[in-house]
Amino acid sequence: MMYVRRVGPLVVHRRQRGKKKLKFVFMVAALIISISFVLKLLQISPELTVSNIVERSMGGGVYVQVKPDNHKDDGPKNKCGLPKPCPGKDFAFKIYSGATNIVGPQICFEGKMIIEKDTRGNKWLGINIVVINEKTGEHVNTGSFNMWSGKVEELIEFLKSIEDGSLVLIASFDDPATKLNDEARALIAELGSSYISQLKFRDNWIFVGGKKTMTHVSFETHMKNDRETNKYESWPEMIEMDGCIPRID
Repeated sequence: MMYVRRVGPLVVHRRQRGKKKLKFVFMVAALIISISFVLKLLQISPELTVSNIVERSMGGGVYVQVKPDNHKDDGPKNKCGLPKPCPGKDFAFKIYSGATNIVGPQICFEGKMIIEKDTRGNKWLGINIVVINEKTGEHVNTGSFNMWSGKVEELIEFLKSIEDGSLVLIASFDDPATKLNDEARALIAELGSSYISQLKFRDNWIFVGGKKTMTHVSFETHMKNDRETNKYESWPEMIEMDGCIPRID
């Protein structure tokens, strides 16, 4: 009598089950990583919703218009939400860098949100500059320059157009450095920045300085992009800075 062993189909089924299990493990791991990343972003921006993050990551073309000059008062008690009011007639300011490439930067001056955080668009990618009249506190100009895909010549032209006696507030978002050249760095250094010469790909950087102002103002902080210490994988954590700028009567 002849016996036939049915080996082939059983082996195939086992292999298929093995592949399905491996695929399931990879899917679970990817899901855990995604959830962790989303939770970190929600911590830095409570109003950022999960649906916003999904739309932004899928590149659905959803764009929210940023209102850079709507002069919305930031903070119910003190200008720009400072913990205590500035003395006398000094100017209050508060600056946030962007976080990853999703949460945009903010620049508030004298209680007016000149650059307001955007959680889905990409209008403020790169270097963002607000120019203020030193004597009156009037908002003179705003510029945004993409340092990944934009033209550094436009940034240079803007920096050269800033008039003497102007306060300059700068906030980075995503990548502020790839297109920077020596001329652009030198012009920003003239405004009082000491870190601009070291600024690199995806560093977070915020700065307050001035162009030939009567008060020598220079406030600056940065967070280096380092995958070993980054809070958000390929990006460092968001940074902020606030304070008071002496006003010249």
